[in-house]
Amino acid sequence: MRPCLSFIALAALSVCAAPTFAAGLDCSRAATGSEKAICTNENLRKLDVQLATVYGRLAAAQPAQRGALRRAQVDWLKTRDRCGADAGCIATRHEERLAALQAQLRYVNAYKPDDVDREALEELHQAVEAMRKTDAEFPLEKVIDALSIKTGMTSFSNTRDGNPSGDDAHFPTLQPKGVTADEWRALRASGIEGGGENGVGSYTLMDIDGDGQRDLVIDSYVGGTGLFNEISVLRRKGAKFGGPAAPAQAAAGEDNGSSSLYTTNGRGSNQSGQWVRLRGRVYAAYRNSHYGVDDVYLLRPLTVVGDVPTLTVRYSYRLSIPKVQKDEEKGTSTTLDNALHAALTRALGLIDTRQARDTGSSDKPLCPVPEGTSDDDRSNYTSYGPGHYSYEIVGDVPVRIGPQCSIGRLVDWFGGYSAKDKLFASFSVRKPTDGDREQAYNVQGVRTVLGTTTSISKFDIGN
Repeated sequence: MRPCLSFIALAALSVCAAPTFAAGLDCSRAATGSEKAICTNENLRKLDVQLATVYGRLAAAQPAQRGALRRAQVDWLKTRDRCGADAGCIATRHEERLAALQAQLRYVNAYKPDDVDREALEELHQAVEAMRKTDAEFPLEKVIDALSIKTGMTSFSNTRDGNPSGDDAHFPTLQPKGVTADEWRALRASGIEGGGENGVGSYTLMDIDGDGQRDLVIDSYVGGTGLFNEISVLRRKGAKFGGPAAPAQAAAGEDNGSSSLYTTNGRGSNQSGQWVRLRGRVYAAYRNSHYGVDDVYLLRPLTVVGDVPTLTVRYSYRLSIPKVQKDEEKGTSTTLDNALHAALTRALGLIDTRQARDTGSSDKPLCPVPEGTSDDDRSNYTSYGPGHYSYEIVGDVPVRIGPQCSIGRLVDWFGGYSAKDKLFASFSVRKPTDGDREQAYNVQGVRTVLGTTTSISKFDIGN
């Protein structure tokens, strides 16, 4: 029988079964510059073997898709081989492909929602529908609060050894209040080192899987531009927290005993999570919000998340600009004159009250473009200008104040909403020829639920 070729040749020629791929590159058959470079570089060899292993497991996990997987691999090899003998380029291509295959493998082996999960989703759906009959503004918040777990939980945080502003935060050395002696021994034996940037982290003990022992939820501040937090879960197993990794993690070579459940972006989005109980199961109700919509994902902790039960709530807003504009920072207020207030109100009436619009997709001018305007300056008349990741652009509209045409933009903070302030939004106005000068106005937006839908959706937000 002809011996199996290298992983690379196998991917291209399809002559061996998927399980043999774990051997990696057969250097006796190396032909291209990239293959020869891999054979003379130990780090590249390790990457090649790791990639071959994950590829083989993915092919074995979905035999019906093996042909498509091979074709995709051949396409990737063509891209990789353009690196020639450049070790840095080869490593980058391998790392990118490895990450992509690991993500596919996790999804293929991820937990699949069962009948109980679907019943839990429908229970949540019906509860929100019933609540909106009496409160069309906050039905989701009220239902989630009613379902939230409020007992049987103990929370504590990392400590800083008496220096509140220092960078030495670490796992507590003394048994926190509410933690039993047995749990404390298990925590100490598990070598918990939670906490991200500057050691900031907190912990919650709660029984997630219903076995009578409390599991550990870790909330680590990751930091970064988005001020991220990562939520992960460790199962109580015997005398320790952790236990074996979930099947998809182990198959992808990620046997770290931890289940990363979701992340929240504290600056460039509006995301949150709350522990709820439905149909006798514990879920993390992960909420991702935007202008006009809330998506709530029912995540099963201690599983690899893939497709999840999802409730979508859609809203419409009644938008207005208060005639009395208050500056809370300065403690002052200004009353708009009638003509300006009327112009702003007319402009705001052009805004979509149900969903944010992509302002960069049209070349149609919002204000008349004077003759002789250069192509570079024309964009000043078609949109308000560049946005920023920390807020959401709802829409750009013309604002006509007397004979002057200006451009207005409504922004919000990803559907942020409260009983006191309503929609967190602002309306800014500038002249097309003076982009550096703008005037911002407070906006009040009162929301009403339009409808709710359910689905089983792939969870790929913040995770």
